[in-house]
Amino acid sequence: HNPRLNEKLARLEGFSNLHPLQSEEHSQGALELIYQLTDWLKKLSGLPGVTLDPAAGAHGELTGMMMIRKAHEAKGNPRKVVLVPDSAHGTNPATAATCKYTIVTIKTGEDGMVDMDDFNHAIQTHGEDIAAFMLTNPSTCGLFEPNVKVIADTLHSIGAYFYCDGANFNAIVGKVKPGDIGVGVMQINLHKTFSTPHGGGGPGSGPVMVAEELVPYLPIPYVEQKEDGTF
Repeated sequence: HNPRLNEKLARLEGFSNLHPLQSEEHSQGALELIYQLTDWLKKLSGLPGVTLDPAAGAHGELTGMMMIRKAHEAKGNPRKVVLVPDSAHGTNPATAATCKYTIVTIKTGEDGMVDMDDFNHAIQTHGEDIAAFMLTNPSTCGLFEPNVKVIADTLHSIGAYFYCDGANFNAIVGKVKPGDIGVGVMQINLHKTFSTPHGGGGPGSGPVMVAEELVPYLPIPYVEQKEDGTF
């Protein structure tokens, strides 16, 4: 699944034997790598907030949806519904249900795209009860959703968030920045996009990128660079 070289690099003593309670002074190399990775992810996604805390893609989904719920709660309305296409990976509805949302399934048309009539019907029916729409883009069908900007604008008009499952981000990385098309939250599966080791107990990684509005809800701590260049 991954190049053996990447597996060997992940097993370097500086990575594999770094103690979690090691002092910042003696962890500068690792902290710099973490900082550089977050910077790359911000540039590639067009989203200003990043957390590397999640240990897998599904864990990233849960983290993202928990941030969405917290943001809605802060506005005084946690909302009740999450829209999920019937072509979505099973972890999407499972994640939303774990966050105590009701799942409304959106049909896929014969062309493999989101059925916009069904989507618009759900918007009209549930309105401001909708917390988010979880769309894998490119989809599980291997297609880039042509109505993605219309979908995003519609969600924003009712105060809902566009959650993009980034499992297939490797297909568009460097070509499309999700932040530019209205994505508010997105997880990336780095074992696909950057070919990091996957399975067998780890190391796993499912970073989550968020729009400016959700930055206050990112898990802490995260790495920042000080004026003296240290981390």
